[in-house]
Parts: sequence; C-alpha cells; structure tokens
Amino acid sequence: MATLIPGPHPSRVNVIKFAESRRTKNFAVKGLAAEPSVQARTAYQIVFSDGTVMVDTGMDLAIHRFFGRGVEEPYFSESAARVARALADAKAIIVTHEHGDHIGGLIRSASFAELAPKTVLTRAQLDTLMNAPQMPELRPTREMAARLHVVDYVEAMAFAPGIVLIKAPGHTPGSQMVYVMLQSGKELLLAGDVAWHMDGVRLNAGKDAPWIKQPPELMAAELGWLNGLDRAEKNLSIVISHDEEQRRDYIARGILGDGFE
Repeated sequence: MATLIPGPHPSRVNVIKFAESRRTKNFAVKGLAAEPSVQARTAYQIVFSDGTVMVDTGMDLAIHRFFGRGVEEPYFSESAARVARALADAKAIIVTHEHGDHIGGLIRSASFAELAPKTVLTRAQLDTLMNAPQMPELRPTREMAARLHVVDYVEAMAFAPGIVLIKAPGHTPGSQMVYVMLQSGKELLLAGDVAWHMDGVRLNAGKDAPWIKQPPELMAAELGWLNGLDRAEKNLSIVISHDEEQRRDYIARGILGDGFE
C-alpha cells in the first residue's frame, strides 16, 4: 500500500520532545518494577523533498498540567513553539489518536483556521472529540469540525507516497498507527500509544495504569501483532511515542532525526 500513491517517498522522520511525565515503569508495562521512568511527550515530522507531514501536534502548558495531576512536570516551551511552527509549515497533519498530548496543539491553536484545512482526522477521532473528549477543552465546535478533512477506512489506507495509516482502535476508538517507507527502503511504524514503552512490545505486556480504560482484547491483539513484527521484521523500527529511552537510542542510531526542520 505504501507504493499505491505515486511519487518520491520521504527521506527521513524527525522527532521532538516537548514535555515529560514522570511515572514509575510498572504503569507503562505490567509486571515491571516500580522504578523511576520518564515518559516523553513527542511529535513527529515526515520529510519529503517538497514538504513535510506532521504526525501529532503537541499540546499547550494547560493541557500538560492536566496530565501532571497537580504535579509540575517538565514542559519545554521552545520545543512546543517549534512544534507549532512545524504545523504551520507542514503540507498535511495527521494524529495517532485523540488524546490531548497528541491533538491539543491543533484543537487549541490560535491558528486553528489555518491548520484545519490541511488536517486529516478519521471519523472515529472526530466522533470522540465531539462526543467524549478526554477533557472539555478538546471538544471542537461544529464550525471547527466542518473545517477539517474527515476520512474513514476499514483496516488501512494509503495516505501519501510511502505512508500508510493502519487502524488500531483500543487505546482510544480513533487510534491508528502510521507506517512509513523511506527512500532508503528503511521502514518505521509510528505506533502511538498502543504501548507506552518498547518493553511492553518486547514482553507482550500491556499497561497497568488504572486511569486508562482500554478494551483488553483489542490491546492484546495489537501488542501481539507488534511483538511479532519486532521479532520478524528486522528492517522495521517500531516507534513508541512515550518511550524516552527508545527516543534517545533511535536518535543516536540515526533512525530518527533530532528536532524539526
């Protein structure tokens, strides 16, 4: 499917961390020790020769504080501002799912009117935002919703040369993964929040966070699929949005670029 839309494939994928949450690792991976762990808050930039596609949109400080639950956690204003500039410069914007740290930078942007016409949400993502948002601040007005491009697909959809969207409902009803095939032939799978740490994929173990309600059968199927890919597809790098250890490792190995262009 990555070859269905003609044109040059992207050359690279960049990442920015704009905030952190501090939670013990057992919340991210059931059965692991309650040792200190950093959850990165990230966004991604897929780079083509003639422009970029953004995956996830960051969030403002108010939404970041919602996730802190009364604890002040690191928020990197300059990096958040760089995410906002990258959204303005992008040719297209997509999101892995409809939680505030992934879509808040769009919904709450002062530039929403300019960003919306190049943003593509799935029907499930928009339905969640309209009817059951994670927080009231994420609910768009009907006028805002009308500005967005809304698509629906059954299992997967070719989005751009080298990019395929893959449905992954479970963490949220509108969760999806973003597969990227680069010009080099290297493959990445931006898996969003199916897992919060790559150890969850390696161990085939789900989250153990009581504040997250996910259909266990869907999450087990998606984790099992990622586990099989990780073992079998050596050309594929699975990217977990909140895994700070993986983010550092992938930057050091050149799998992800550090910062936006």
